[in-house]
Amino acid sequence: MDADRENGIAIVGGGPAGLAAAEWLAGAGRPVTVYERMPSVGRKLLIAGRGGLNLTHSEPMPDFLERYAPVDPRLPAAVEAYPPDALRAWCDELGQPTFVGSSGRVFPESFKASPLLRAWLARLDRLGVVIRTRHRLVGLEEGALRFETPEEAQVVRPRAALLALGGASWPRLGSDGAWVPLLEESGVAVAPLRPANVGFRVAWSAHFAGRFAGEPLKRLAARIGATSARGEAVATADGIEGGVIYALSRPIREAVERDGVAELVLDLRPDLDAGALTARLAKSRPGESLSTRLRKAASLSPAAIGLLREAHANALPSEAAALAAAIKAAPLRLGAPAPIARAISTAGGVAFSELDAQFMLRARPGLFLAGEMLDWEAPTGGYLLQAAFASGRAAAKGMLAWLDRQP
Repeated sequence: MDADRENGIAIVGGGPAGLAAAEWLAGAGRPVTVYERMPSVGRKLLIAGRGGLNLTHSEPMPDFLERYAPVDPRLPAAVEAYPPDALRAWCDELGQPTFVGSSGRVFPESFKASPLLRAWLARLDRLGVVIRTRHRLVGLEEGALRFETPEEAQVVRPRAALLALGGASWPRLGSDGAWVPLLEESGVAVAPLRPANVGFRVAWSAHFAGRFAGEPLKRLAARIGATSARGEAVATADGIEGGVIYALSRPIREAVERDGVAELVLDLRPDLDAGALTARLAKSRPGESLSTRLRKAASLSPAAIGLLREAHANALPSEAAALAAAIKAAPLRLGAPAPIARAISTAGGVAFSELDAQFMLRARPGLFLAGEMLDWEAPTGGYLLQAAFASGRAAAKGMLAWLDRQP
């Protein structure tokens, strides 16, 4: 191995946080090697782009920053230092312009991740970044990293290192949480990894599960306690998932952990107030069946009607105002979240109290962390990727400042 590179910078993890750090450091003239345990880098980014790569969001920064929890000033500061406009400008530089969708989410115009990743890897190559795949981190020693490779074990002694190994969701793409015991053995506090942006179990009737599993539930509002969200959901054979559920996954998960169940209140017609909905229902023709009345007057889909019946134990009132109230407040009891391997992202991770202001572990000078390894979470909508890019850049800047102070 090249001696300069052996004494250079090691980035462990080839996701957005690691690659963003590598780009910044290489751009500053530092020799950088990225170590990735999978056969290629950016796999989770490619999966995220299957439905159109949601890179970030266009909402005002104060609202944007409120999406992150638990609150530690270092993550919002990193996002403010590298905000959505900067990420969009970076995409433009790579020849992948972006646009703002009707929901405020930001996507590449190609609506794909692969062109962006190819352009990014080409830039990293021009900057001299070396990428070594099939390198799995198995040991953290004083000043050294131990890797398993298909050929032989390797020990690397960089001047500084950044770990950006992700959480524990989508383990088949590389982020399996295997780093947790490595850091805990070094005395680093790690909050338990838990599923975030995930579906939850619902004890549907056999009829509902058999008929409506896989059916979309559009135009929903949902609330748990004082927290609410709007969006869509999908009924599954044993639960419910989708954007509106993901947006509330943290308070739902906390309620389940505390009480064993969580009660979500769904508004199946959030675009109509109770008075307008009551007026529509009151105009129903005599003799109409309840299903026809709900379908025509309330404009509910068959799946939404089925959910309404499930929520109210199949005991729906006929009087217009009471029926409108039932539609506007359908209680749904949620149980355990889906396994973490099925989650979009991970809650928990290394406590920010373990890091200094530059994202370096206090107990391990020269070892920095970024991305989903850290103890934060956010809903889908671009907030996850934005924080990954921003924290990678923040850790890279911290690393440069630390290296400049070394003899």
